[in-house]
Order: sequence, then C-alpha cells, then structure tokens
Amino acid sequence: MEQSLLNIGFGGSVVAERIVAIISPNSAPMKRLKDEAKEENRLVDATHGRRTRSIIIMDSNHIILSAIQSETISQRYTTLKESQ
Repeated sequence: MEQSLLNIGFGGSVVAERIVAIISPNSAPMKRLKDEAKEENRLVDATHGRRTRSIIIMDSNHIILSAIQSETISQRYTTLKESQ
C-alpha cells in the first residue's frame, strides 16, 4: 500500500492515511489536549517557532502543531484524497 504525504508547512509532512482530525487550536479543550500531549511526550511541534494555527491529531495518539491554517491543511488533505 502506497502512503501519501501531506505537506503541513515549512518542510514538514505527515502520512495522510494516519490523520484522525485537523482542528483549530483556539478553544480551551484544544489547549488542554496540547498540554496533556506535551506532558506525555506525544507532542510534535512543526511550527518552527511560529504561531500555532492548527492541530493535527494522528491515529498513533500523537498531536502535531502546524503554523499553517487548519482550513489550508484540510483543503490540501481533500485534494490529496481526491487525486488518489
């Protein structure tokens, strides 16, 4: 099975098939989710020091932070899925 990589910005990529959700980081539950993942060493920061604009939840229970808007990543994901 061929895996598709999704560009999450600034040179970062994730395996598209393993994404569970792409969400905005602005709500209190998302901030708690991010803090819990950091405490449990499940947090991957792909922002390169920029502001977090989206949170990607993976099926491995890892949380990935991206500096790209969640709408942009969702659009890239949809385009990638449609081209397969």
